[in-house]
Amino acid sequence: MSNNYGVNKYKQTSVTTASKGQVLLMLYEGAIKFCRQAIEATKTNRRADKGIYILKIQDILNELSLTLDHNVGGDISKELEKLYNFMVMQITEANIKNDPMPLEVTLKLLETLYDGWKGAVDKVAKMGGDPASLAATEKK
Repeated sequence: MSNNYGVNKYKQTSVTTASKGQVLLMLYEGAIKFCRQAIEATKTNRRADKGIYILKIQDILNELSLTLDHNVGGDISKELEKLYNFMVMQITEANIKNDPMPLEVTLKLLETLYDGWKGAVDKVAKMGGDPASLAATEKK
């Protein structure tokens, strides 16, 4: 029990001390991890597990969508919102049809977005700036 407590405290501390850019990356990492797990659960017909992972992906996509600031992000944030909505539709379809293909589409999108954000966060951090400043789509 105490070992889980320590792990949970570490995770909580890492999130609360992370920059906005790092939190954004953590959200994508979580969505990618859960998407991979949902694909595996779908392929092995573990429907309950699949449902749990899909709900976690949906929660993360909803959080990402809620952090968009259309006043600052303009067209980029609107396009991201469309992508997030598309991914929610894909994972819903995967859940209903018990089909891994829509999850695989979602995984590719998440990985592509993660790579783009990772590059941007790394570049801004290397220049000594605040990684949160690059996320014009993120609410302050």
